[in-house]
Amino acid sequence: MALALVGLGLTTTGALLYWPLTFAALPLLFYLEADYTFRDGYRFIFIEKRVGAVLIDSINFYGSIITGNYFAASVGKTFYYSNRKVLWHTEDHSTKSLINVFGEQPRSIWILVDGVEVEMAFEELKGGDIVVVHAGETVPVDGAIQSGIATIDQRTLTGESQPIEKEEGEQVFASTIVLSGKICVRVEKTGKETVAAQIGHILNDTLDFKKTIQFRGEAVIDKWVWPSLALTGLTLPLMGLTSAVAVSFANFGYHMRISAPISVLNYLRITSRNGILVKDGRSLELLAQVDTIVFDKTGTLTEDVPHVGEIYTCLGVDEQKVLTYAAAAEYKQTHPIAQAILSCAMSRKLDVPPINDATVAVGYGLKVEIEGQEVLVGSARFMEMSSIDIPASISNRESSCHENGYSLVYVAISGQLAGAIELMPTIRPEAKEIISSLRQRKLEIFIISGDHETPTRKLAQELGIVHYFAQVLPEDKADLIARLQRSGKTVCFVGDGINDSIALKSANVSVSLRGASTIAIDTASIILMDGTLKQLEQLFVLADELESTLRTGYLGTIIPGVICVGGVWFVHLGILGAMMLYYSGLLFGVSNASYPLLKHKIESTKVVPRNTID
Repeated sequence: MALALVGLGLTTTGALLYWPLTFAALPLLFYLEADYTFRDGYRFIFIEKRVGAVLIDSINFYGSIITGNYFAASVGKTFYYSNRKVLWHTEDHSTKSLINVFGEQPRSIWILVDGVEVEMAFEELKGGDIVVVHAGETVPVDGAIQSGIATIDQRTLTGESQPIEKEEGEQVFASTIVLSGKICVRVEKTGKETVAAQIGHILNDTLDFKKTIQFRGEAVIDKWVWPSLALTGLTLPLMGLTSAVAVSFANFGYHMRISAPISVLNYLRITSRNGILVKDGRSLELLAQVDTIVFDKTGTLTEDVPHVGEIYTCLGVDEQKVLTYAAAAEYKQTHPIAQAILSCAMSRKLDVPPINDATVAVGYGLKVEIEGQEVLVGSARFMEMSSIDIPASISNRESSCHENGYSLVYVAISGQLAGAIELMPTIRPEAKEIISSLRQRKLEIFIISGDHETPTRKLAQELGIVHYFAQVLPEDKADLIARLQRSGKTVCFVGDGINDSIALKSANVSVSLRGASTIAIDTASIILMDGTLKQLEQLFVLADELESTLRTGYLGTIIPGVICVGGVWFVHLGILGAMMLYYSGLLFGVSNASYPLLKHKIESTKVVPRNTID
């Protein structure tokens, strides 16, 4: 660029003051052009076996020199290297920002040693240490809170707009921020092992997609090279060499090679800022082409934890007692059934008594002693194994529940059945709204489920979904995806990211809801980090915006070319004017590619005000 500026200075001075200086600039200009022509020309012609835009660039330069437009030639070289410098700077800045978005680590941290806070270097931290994090500080590790309570901003990882309150026993992740409170965190993962570091590694790999988009831009150039050469050749005998060189500056589609990768790179940054991790950048481009979306039922449209429906009782025992004893038995359990029962007991503000003893029959139920009475909580088979009679009225309920996809948890007290608790699938609270927004996009929606036909049909009806597949084995899900694809559909599969790995790999685009805890083993190409469906609509919006940006960039490179040809043919536009049109198109392309980043930054500032620390 320095040489180009020297050449521009010499040709400008030569044109205005002392013409021999113009010739002094020629060796510099020829050197700069030869470096580009021979390097890229050799690659295009002898390695990639295609003409490429390098031929037209050579016509631009050597045509300007032959026609005596030395100033135009030097302006062209200066603009070329100026734009390359700006673009390289933009790409380098974007790349570093994207990779390091989650990579910042403190130089030192405070750990708890014998009840005393001691400062140590971050590099010396190891698993099992207790890290102390105060308000205003960034959590430096992945781990579980050993003590304390804090309000934590997880926006960097999950895109959640609202901070979340966390207390003892809950997981926290590196790169999230403690807004208020103080917590002591037992270290589980540090450095490159943390979720944040894994995300940075994934984003680094995703940047390779920029090359694929660049090839797409070059394909556009290749499409227009011969028409551009034909127009130049047609102009030469009709209007002369100067006009032919001016027409060569139309160079249709050339700017896409530069603007398209920047567009994709910026949208990868935008998605990561919003808690959407795109592991394969091609998926973001393909998402705009999706016409069919397939949802896994359990864990995707429904939550992992069911909720309590009816409580059936026997022998005059009231339902409060049945629920209280069941909650007491399940108090230390962590599986979804226990969580559902305990949640219901808490919502009813029941006083759950302590248990004196507990025996677990794996896969069947629990045997505990509560207030001097033996209490059994578990399945019908567990009751039969324990010689507990089940009345016909309850047995009939079992059949009905099974048909509807519900389950019953039986509760026996002192050798007699006291009642049964009905557990029903919990539909995600955001599911209806998301399904409605997807229908407005004219997407064809399917549910795929291993559950029975009746509960699957009822869920589909409740959500307004017409198509569903029931009683599908995990290994058969991929076959159904393939069948839809063979019928000409472009399929996006939304699942839990682990159990649906085969179907996720088979779909054109795969989306997982499992969140930050499973990114290392998740097979989906896109992960919604907050673990809900809320970001799905935004994901489609961003994919549409990317496609729109690429289309606008394409038009922005074609229209100046059309104006250039028209200007030369009808108003005798010269080489310098044609060149200015060409570089104005490049400026528009770069601005168009960079605008989304600015727009989303402004919108984010408006929607989510910066949190203040108490």
